[in-house]
Amino acid sequence: MRNVPIFEYLAEALGLGLFMVAAGTVATALDSPRSPVHDWIANADLRRVIAGLAMGITAIGLIYSPWGKRSGAHMNPAVTLAFLTLGKIRARDAAFYTLAQFAGGLTGVLLVAGLLGDAFAAPPVSYAGTMPGPAGAAVAFCAELVISCLMLLTILRVSVHPRHSQRAGLVAGLLVALYISVEGPLSGMSMNPARSFASAAPGAHFEYLWIYFLAPPLGMWFATRLHVALSRGRGTGCAKVVHDPSVPCIHCGHQP
Repeated sequence: MRNVPIFEYLAEALGLGLFMVAAGTVATALDSPRSPVHDWIANADLRRVIAGLAMGITAIGLIYSPWGKRSGAHMNPAVTLAFLTLGKIRARDAAFYTLAQFAGGLTGVLLVAGLLGDAFAAPPVSYAGTMPGPAGAAVAFCAELVISCLMLLTILRVSVHPRHSQRAGLVAGLLVALYISVEGPLSGMSMNPARSFASAAPGAHFEYLWIYFLAPPLGMWFATRLHVALSRGRGTGCAKVVHDPSVPCIHCGHQP
């Protein structure tokens, strides 16, 4: 019987946990009225661009970290589910990845709440929650579906390219930065059910959580269908954002 890959599961929890620590810290520093940075940078659009750059760099760092390379750096149940539909991850591993992502994300948010208190928990930061913008829930749903589809489709296309596969994590981080900067006002830019749940749970702000539980998985499922059609039977790679040949892989069985 195959050994249980505990390290990979813990890596997924750590990855999203650290991402949420960074997201909470950045959101508090930029958007809390109690923060001096909020006064220094009065323009909300500029603050959002800075947040995008910070979170894009964070995503890149996590993807290329030792634990990110080991687990595949999904950090997102929608990504894990997409790889499951492609047959690239076992069902048991997908289930434990998902549990780890939810647990890690929530732990990260609670840690920031304990450290920063009301500056993080109170509006307008509100636990770095993702909420629909002024255009409403329908627009937020459509926006989440589109950006989720484009994100995964881009990662899949880059990851199977012989010359550029190792740059997939860089591309993902750049898209995170772009989406936060440009799409953020529409939906809060989530693409991740576990990320949105982690921010919603402490304050019991569940009214719009359905958007982030439905749109990202649906958008990424569309991405898998487009990728398969574009690949024309040439394969779909491994269930890792970046497949480093020097790192063992539980998904394809690779051993360095």
